[in-house]
Amino acid sequence: MPDPVVWKIGQRESSVLSGPLGMCSPEPPLLIVVHVHSQRRQPRQRCRATGTMNAKYVLMNGEIIPATDGHVSILTHGFSYGTGCFEGIRGYWNPDTDDIYLFRIREHFERLHNSCRILNMRLNYTPDELVAQAIELVKRNGWRENIYLRPMVYKADEVIGVRLHGLRDDYYMVAVPMGDYIPTTGIKCGVSSWRRIDDNIIPARAKVTGGYLNSALAKTEANMNGFDEAILLTQEGHVSEGSGENLFLVMNNELHTPSSTDNILLGITRDTVMQIALREHGRATRERSIDRTELYIADEIFLCGTGAQIAPVIEVDHRVIGDGTIGTLSRSIVDNYAEIVRGRRSEYFHWLTPVYRELPVKPHKRGKANSTTLAATPAE
Repeated sequence: MPDPVVWKIGQRESSVLSGPLGMCSPEPPLLIVVHVHSQRRQPRQRCRATGTMNAKYVLMNGEIIPATDGHVSILTHGFSYGTGCFEGIRGYWNPDTDDIYLFRIREHFERLHNSCRILNMRLNYTPDELVAQAIELVKRNGWRENIYLRPMVYKADEVIGVRLHGLRDDYYMVAVPMGDYIPTTGIKCGVSSWRRIDDNIIPARAKVTGGYLNSALAKTEANMNGFDEAILLTQEGHVSEGSGENLFLVMNNELHTPSSTDNILLGITRDTVMQIALREHGRATRERSIDRTELYIADEIFLCGTGAQIAPVIEVDHRVIGDGTIGTLSRSIVDNYAEIVRGRRSEYFHWLTPVYRELPVKPHKRGKANSTTLAATPAE
């Protein structure tokens, strides 16, 4: 075994009182010893579904650099304490137009700015500047397939100590190929024993890196129990969301989704679904608290998110949903979404940002989401 690598971190004071005046005596410098093994690492398999890192270039603090030069120290605060926030952005390849369309990318960067404000972080680029950076990053990598963009802001100082203030904020973005995150042909879900984090614990409306431990626990539990995905409940027992997706259900020909007060991430795909349902089917969405047992008697259920896209659910807790097949409304939304994100529906061009070419018609003026929702009806 080679000689160990030793870092001298600095002096610390003993908590043991010594001497007649009870003074704290200094201890020797704290040393961290790392044994470096010569054993060769096993090669990682390339997994397109989960966006394995195989980019040629990455972006760090506004500069595009070779991916091999993109490094973050093991002592970085964001790595030690989960003090970061991020976005996931899809880009869809259309071979007919020879272009990648970045879907609702500006809205994603607006949400990243909101997450930064919640976490006392500063991102020194406007949403429009971030969009321009993303386009250039995809071009430099030369992707001509479905991709996933991951911008992240994180506390970058190499210090020990839990806090958000007085720390440097750094930013990076990667673009990698990505297929389906979860199946879109009908999945089986289990209600998790892990409860969804509360907004007063880790803010649910911010996309916080450390908060995804909650999702990881639920996801692993579900997979080990034979399910494709988990559904988390709030502390009050209401349905919140999947491990990385918002949830919709159809009951009595109406579309329902948990409200923002049920500790959901306010998903951009969620808003997309609500607008598609209204425009294509005349269905306004009811945002309300949903009980666990309502899942068992729903006519249709589907999950949605940037990574998950639209994923119909055919079973929850070993109970068949509807007739056990993908429902009519779910199928229509899946099909409409697939057409829209690939630039095949001109009326939705305002959601698309092309990478290599201009859109064939002038995009609609961007504005705030105009999806119509209904308030929950008070119980009588």
